[in-house]
Amino acid sequence: MTAKVSYDSVEVGTELPARSFPVTRATLVQYAGASGDFNPIHWNEKFAREVGLEDVIAHGMFTMAEAIRVVTDWAGDPGAVVEYGVRFTRQVVVPNDDKGALIEVSAKVGALLDDKRVRVDLTATSGDKKVLGMSRAVVQLG
Repeated sequence: MTAKVSYDSVEVGTELPARSFPVTRATLVQYAGASGDFNPIHWNEKFAREVGLEDVIAHGMFTMAEAIRVVTDWAGDPGAVVEYGVRFTRQVVVPNDDKGALIEVSAKVGALLDDKRVRVDLTATSGDKKVLGMSRAVVQLG
């Protein structure tokens, strides 16, 4: 694992390139197949509403995985992420239309750590609502 970013080139507050990730019902079905999570709240609108949800929602782990892509793209090596954690604060509601939902992710270096590691703080929103809280990654830089 060798990040393409040098520890000496970053400082607290360094912003990573922000990204937007579209999510459609088809995306959720594909993720369900890959992950084995076939909970109907992620693909069946009738079921989702029956259990009190507004509509079908994205898998929490899918949302978390999309968000960390901002960090792995910046670092240049997914293996450079040595820790990652989030709190799920709101659901990503995915309507049954061509547009679906959008997960917007921004990130910045929140702390310089020992051994050429940095803490990256992420912000993930969908529909102007924060969907991940305390979203942080520790990244081993070169």
